[in-house]
Amino acid sequence: MLTRRTLLLSALAAPFVSPASAANDNTLKMRELYGMGHGFSDLAYQLDGNRITVEGYMAPPLKADSQFFVLTRIPMSVCPFCETEAEWPDDIMAIYTKRVIDVVPFNVKIKTSGLLEMGSYKDPDTGFLSLIRLTDATYDR
Repeated sequence: MLTRRTLLLSALAAPFVSPASAANDNTLKMRELYGMGHGFSDLAYQLDGNRITVEGYMAPPLKADSQFFVLTRIPMSVCPFCETEAEWPDDIMAIYTKRVIDVVPFNVKIKTSGLLEMGSYKDPDTGFLSLIRLTDATYDR
């Protein structure tokens, strides 16, 4: 029940809520983007074209000095490279950055923010096929 006292206390506490904690509320988990089976969730389609933040793990890059990596739901010591759409795992996402990536150990959780793009795309440099990806992405621990 909302009373004058709780409203006043909430207003007084608002300046002390950090922007970082507010940002955490907007971070998606990989499972929220995937639906049942091998499809994508309604949420993923609704967010297509928007900037989002997803948490996961950086799989080892396919090549040195890359501006691309694979974000995985669980730590993977090898890159889960896919050649066909039928083999696309339901727990990875391609990440494209503007700068050469600094590799993060495969078992360290990261948050990646970027523009969500859905649909089939084959990277011309690596041949990596993605069905969902973040472009113009940044990441941090």
